[in-house]
Order: sequence, then structure tokens, then C-alpha cells
Amino acid sequence: MLTLRNVTLRRGPRALFADATFRLFAGEKVGVVGANGAGKSSLFALLKGELGADAGEVRIQAGHVLASVAQDVPPDSRAAVEFVLDGDRELRAVERELAVATEAHEGARVGLLHARLDALGGYAARSRAARLLAGLGFDAPGIERPVAEYSGGWQRRLALAQALMARSDILLLDEPTNHLDLDAVLWLEEWLRGYPGTLLIIAHDREFLDRVVTRIVSIERERVESYAGNYSDFEAQRALRLAQQQSAFERQQREIHHVLDFVVRFKAKASKARQAQSRLKQLERMERIAPAHVDSPFTFAFATPSRLPRPLLAIDDGSAGYEGRAVLGDLGLSLSPGDRIGLLGRNGAGKSTLTRTLAGVQPLTAGSRTAAQDLVIGYFAQHQLEQLDERASALEHLRREGGEALARGTEEEQRSFLGGFGFAGGRVFEPVAPYSGGEKARLVLALIVSRRPNLLLLDEPTNHLDLEMRHALGMALIDYEGAIVLVSHDRYLLRLVADQLWLVADGAAGPFDGDLEDYAAWLQGSADTSAAGAAPANPNTELSPKERKRLEAERRQRLSPLRAAVARADDSLGRLASESASLEARLASPDSYLPAGREQLTALLLARSDLKRRLAAAEEAWLEASDCLERALRD
Repeated sequence: MLTLRNVTLRRGPRALFADATFRLFAGEKVGVVGANGAGKSSLFALLKGELGADAGEVRIQAGHVLASVAQDVPPDSRAAVEFVLDGDRELRAVERELAVATEAHEGARVGLLHARLDALGGYAARSRAARLLAGLGFDAPGIERPVAEYSGGWQRRLALAQALMARSDILLLDEPTNHLDLDAVLWLEEWLRGYPGTLLIIAHDREFLDRVVTRIVSIERERVESYAGNYSDFEAQRALRLAQQQSAFERQQREIHHVLDFVVRFKAKASKARQAQSRLKQLERMERIAPAHVDSPFTFAFATPSRLPRPLLAIDDGSAGYEGRAVLGDLGLSLSPGDRIGLLGRNGAGKSTLTRTLAGVQPLTAGSRTAAQDLVIGYFAQHQLEQLDERASALEHLRREGGEALARGTEEEQRSFLGGFGFAGGRVFEPVAPYSGGEKARLVLALIVSRRPNLLLLDEPTNHLDLEMRHALGMALIDYEGAIVLVSHDRYLLRLVADQLWLVADGAAGPFDGDLEDYAAWLQGSADTSAAGAAPANPNTELSPKERKRLEAERRQRLSPLRAAVARADDSLGRLASESASLEARLASPDSYLPAGREQLTALLLARSDLKRRLAAAEEAWLEASDCLERALRD
């Protein structure tokens, strides 16, 4: 269906990738991954015919229709549903022909076109478009609103719906989950799994990729590699390949060192000169193996907050809303260091309203908000990317808005800190105006980290972030000692960070009894109930704020020793894994198998056997502790 053969693609003097060869078959679902700038979007432009290959051949089977998401949505006064219907080009062509035939009173042709329209499902097309829009978060009145009235993020959803509406054989989706909430991501995931054509998708959501794709195409270091399986399978295969590559590189380096040593020692001796020259030629003919690189370009951590008061923040008998309209009522919560809450809820239910209220950006309409004297909030929201001074550099932003210690630190300290967020070299001096969305998001996160907050309020922090940065953020949040309230459509990040889930629904917010799979089931159940004309049940309305606070305190006290047990087991497992890696490295050395080292080899093999037993016991202890904690979290 789609074939690339020895394709090279350049942007200016730089090759994005060279000699790429792979073939996609009908119905395959393929994830395209790689660092920002590696060439993923350029590959899509190549397939769409917007770019030409510098070498090689790109072939798409004749007659196959390729669909993709429009990058820009032009101002349009038509209803959103009409814009989405434009995605079905064959349907629109028949409708135009039918209008012309009707105007010309061509009765026979009108009859034929009506039959063709029926065969295309044209009479149900509007309903199909409405279902697509509903799945992506549009309400019933919203599908009739003019396209021009929607914001940029919602226009991106409209463009996505239009692409899904197309009768395509090949569908290209470039980061479709950006600007979607978790509900829409779950819906899109199911839709794509049922898509009958060939799918190529660029996404930075590993759980989404795991559930949708069956193959990964990776663009890395100017090479395109294909891996069978989902993203988790790809990570495991890539790690093994890199380990093998590194081992081969190290062996080759030892061989090169040995040859060069021989040349240096014997080149001047007449009896050995010819051998020395021969060995030099051997080195010239050798195909050099590159060292494996697996390090992320992002390395940062949240420093321990200066103070960790208890509680950090409390809301009693609160109501939140805007412009005189109450969105949430009966709010009662208390946040203390160590709390990690993930907020769930449909789009528009009030997740961002609650986050803004906690941040103090939006005042309560009723009730009280009590903040500790030493409260330092780190608040991330998408509007902050737009509020960056586009004429200022990353370094200037850090000096103006960063934490006091770094703002007054040396330039070397400031540049080192920004380097952990991917701003290296002269990049720190450049204005942020041409920065990508991902770079702006990384800069806002850097400013937050620099202030050493004790309460993090993160509203969709992973929009625009690539997989490496998302992983770095998740690792940093694991070790963070303050409290976290997180809104995210990235289920991997939610599972990694949150140990409490709260549901925002029907004007209330409170603990959700279940995990993300239960939430998906609740969404489906509430949708079914709503379709039947009844209001979905809200599990948050049964308890008073005081009762919720009491139960939360009891829950924290009950979970504390279980979390400590998991941490101890994790530390033990980490130490043993490190010891095992060191031992395996020694066993991989050829020197270990020399006759003189026989006794040492025997000792190493015995040590490995003992270490495997201890690792198995440690893994069992970790699994048991984790299982106890997981059961307690569900209780």
C-alpha cells in the first residue's frame, strides 16, 4: 500500500534521515516516534507530496485516498458540523452535482444522484459528523456554532473531526491528542482502533500509542528503523539493540587500541614495519561502530521546598465559578505535603476552574480559602505560554521570574539549570518569539521548578512536550516532596504521579472510588444513562466537606506505612539491579574468560547465581508491597 525505498530527506544542508526503506500494509497502525526535529512531521509532508525526496522512491498504491489534519482552519461563518462534513469529499461532490441537476430539472440524473447519495450513506452523514464532534467534546448546541467563534484549541478539534470524516485508505495524524482532554483521548483511542485503513500517527502519549499501534517507526540519528509491537515493545527492543551496539563498540575500541599500540611499538622496526602498515590498512577498512546513546537531553529535579507547612492550603464550604455563574459548590479539601491528586472529569465540568481557584487566580464565590504563611505555589496552565515576553530570552526570563537563588546566581549556574530543560549553548540568549510550543512549555516549567514550590498545580502540563520531556517530568514529580494537583490527558503520567483520583462532575468535586479503567467505564455508563434521558450519578455528593476531610486524614494515615514499605522495597531492588548490571559488565569482558582468571570467573558465576536469587526475592517483596498499596488505594 505504501512503500519507501532508499529515501533520503534533507532540510537545508542537514539530512533528516538517509536510505530509509520500509513498507506499510493495508490496515496497519503505525506509531512514528523520534525527538523533536528528527523529521517526523517532514516524513508526513513527504507522504502528502508537500516535500520531495532528495533520493529514493516514495510510492502510494494508485487510487488510495490519504487524509490528514489541516494545520490551519480558515475563518468560516458556517456551522461546525458543516465544516466537518467537508471531510467527506466524495459526499460533497455528489451533493454539488445533485444541486446542479436539481436546478436544471434533470429528473433522471437527480434520481441517479439520490441513489448514489444513499449508497454513500449521505442521509446519515450529518448524524455521523455529529457523533464525531460529540466524541471530541462538542455539545449538541455547539455543533451549530460558527467555526470562527471557536478558539484555536477547539478549531484543532474541528480539523481532527474533519480528517476522521474522510473516506480515507491512509490516515496521517500528527499529535492528535494535543488540546484534547482525557475523555476525548479515550474516545479517539477507541475510534482509531476500529479504523479499517492504514494509520500513521505521531503522538507523545505512550499509553495511547500502546493501545492503538501495532508497529513503531523510529527516526533517530538520521536513520529510520521499524519495530514490531506497540511503544512498550519498541522501548524494550531498542534498549536491547543499544546495549548490543554499545558492547560491540567497546569490543571494537579495544581492538583498535590493541592495533594502534602494536603500530606505535613496532612501526620503527624494519622486521615489523610491513605488519604495522598492514594493520593500519586493516583499521582504515574497518566499519566503525558508533557508541550507543540513550541519555535524555532533559535532566532536572524539584529541589526540596524551603518549608513544608501542614496543611498547605484548605478550602471550607467553598463555591467556585465566574461571571456570576456557579460551576462548583460544596467544596471542602485540605492539601498537605505528600498529597498527589489527579483530577478527572468531562470537559467543562470545572477541573480548570478548581485549579485556578486553588492557585488563587480565581476567587471563591462563597466560602473560605486558607493558605499557609509559607505557601509557595507552582502553577502551570496553557495561557502562561502566551504570557511569555517574546522579546526576552530564556536567560532573561529566569533572571526576572525565576526563584530568588537562581535569579541572583552566576550566569554559569543559570545556564546549567536551563540546560537541564534542553536550552543549551547560545539558545539561552535567543528571544522566545520563534520558540516552538514545546520549548515554551519547557521554559514555563523551568521557571516553576526554579521557585522551589511546595504546592504544584499542573493543568495539562504535557501538551507540546515530547516523550523524553514527559518522562523527565514524571521522574522529577516522583521525587517531589510537596503536594500535587494534576489535570492531564496523559494516563501514563497520571498513573505515575497520582495516588488519589478526584472526580469533578455535576457541580461537585471529591474522591473517585476506582482507577482510570473504572473512570473509563464510568464515562461510558454516564453516557449511556444520559442518552436514556437520566442524569448520571455523581459519587461526590454523598459526603459533607467535614466528613470528606476526616476520611482523607484517615486514608493518609493508613497509606503512609504502605508507601514507606514500597519505597524500601524499591530502594532494595534498585541497589540489587545496579549490582547486577556491574556484575554482568564484568562477565561480558573477554578478560574474564582467560585461563588465568578461571577462579575469578567461577566466583563471578556463583555471585551471579546468588544475586539472581536475591533479585527474585526483592522483586517479590516489591510486588507484594505494591499490591498492598494498590488494594488500599482502591478501598
